[in-house]
Amino acid sequence: MHEMSLAVAVVEQVDGALRDEPPGTVETVRLQVGELAGVVPDALHFSFTLACEGTVLEGAALHIDTVPGRARCTPCGAEWATGMPPRLHCPDCRSTAAALVAGRELQIVSVHRADHGTVPAPTPASEEN
Repeated sequence: MHEMSLAVAVVEQVDGALRDEPPGTVETVRLQVGELAGVVPDALHFSFTLACEGTVLEGAALHIDTVPGRARCTPCGAEWATGMPPRLHCPDCRSTAAALVAGRELQIVSVHRADHGTVPAPTPASEEN
C-alpha cells in the first residue's frame, strides 16, 4: 500500500515546515490529488491517521480535493476530460497522440493550525532548488 509512504511523506513535510513556527495544533491538511495519480483516497485517509500519531499533526483531519484528469490532443489541440479509466484518444480527430495536462497531481495545498490559521503549504524538496 503506497498510500502509507505518501502519508508519511506529507506528515514529514508539514512537520518539517512547522519546526521554526510557534508550537500549536494542526487541525487540517488539504491535498490536491489527481484522479490519475493512482491514489486510493480511503487508504490515504487511513494511512494519514496512522502517520500522524506521535507528531504535531496527531488528530489532524485530511481533506482531499480531487483533480479530474484532462488530456490535450497534440495534432488538433482539443482538450477533454479523460475519465476513469482514462480515455486517451481525441474525441474530435480520434488521434491517440495526447498529453495529460491534469490529473496526476499530488501536492499539499494548505495547512490550518488552530492557533495560527492557515499557513503556507510546505514546498516539496524537489522544488526548493
